[in-house]
Amino acid sequence: MSSSSPVRQRHSLMFRPRSFMAFAITPRPPIVEWLADLDSGLARSDAFFAGHPVALDLSAVNLSANAIDQLIASLEERQIRIIGIEGIDPAKWQPGLPPVLRGGRSARALELPGAEAPTNHAPPALRRATAPAVPSKQEPASLMIEEPVRSGQSVIFTEGDVTVLGSVGSGAEIVAGGSIHVYGTLRGRALAGATGNARARIFCHRIEAELLAIDSYYRTADEIDERLRRRPAQAWLEGGTLQVSAMN
Repeated sequence: MSSSSPVRQRHSLMFRPRSFMAFAITPRPPIVEWLADLDSGLARSDAFFAGHPVALDLSAVNLSANAIDQLIASLEERQIRIIGIEGIDPAKWQPGLPPVLRGGRSARALELPGAEAPTNHAPPALRRATAPAVPSKQEPASLMIEEPVRSGQSVIFTEGDVTVLGSVGSGAEIVAGGSIHVYGTLRGRALAGATGNARARIFCHRIEAELLAIDSYYRTADEIDERLRRRPAQAWLEGGTLQVSAMN
C-alpha cells in the first residue's frame, strides 16, 4: 500500500474592488420631522426603493449608535433596506449595524418630494456606494439590450444611452446617464440623465410607464396624460419641467 496521497491543489482567494450604484438618503434633524417628510414622499411612489440597495448618509446628523439602530429599524418598516452607512465616526459603529462605506462618488443631489412639493420634482439620488472599481478598458457610450427587460429586473448604465429592442415590463427599471430608447412597450420605470444630463430624452413605442424621470424631474403614472397611453411618446426637459408628448 502506497504511503503517498494525492496532493490537493489550493486555490488562493481573490478579492477585487467593485463599484455599484445605490440610492443614498441623508436624514436631517429633527429625525421625526424628516421621517414624516419621507412618508409624504413615499405616499406618492411607495415602491420607489423596492429592490434597490440604499446607503444611509449620516453626515448631516449626530446620532448615537442606539439612535442609528433605531433609525435603520424605522426605515426597514418602510421597506427601505440599508446596505451600509457613511458619514459617521467609525467608533460609533457596533455589531449589528450595516458596514461603514467609504469612497462613495456622488451624482447630482435629488430629493424625494413631500406632500407640498411640485408634482414633477425629484426622485432620490443615485450615488456610488462602494469604492471605485479598478480601471478597465473603456466602456462603450451606449448599451443595447436585445431582449425584453422583465418585471423586477434593473438595468443601470450611467456611461451613456440605453436602447431596448423589446419591452420593459411592469416593475422593471432602466437607469441611463444619457437617453433611453424603448422599441416596445414601456411599462416600468425609465430614469434618463441620471448623472445630471438635462438634455437626455426618453423615447418609447408604446407608453404605459409607472414613472418617467430626467435629471432631477419626474412624472408618475397618474401625472401622465391618459390620452398618451398606449401610444408612441417621448419625454424631455423644458424650462425645468418634464414634458411628455406623443410622437406622430
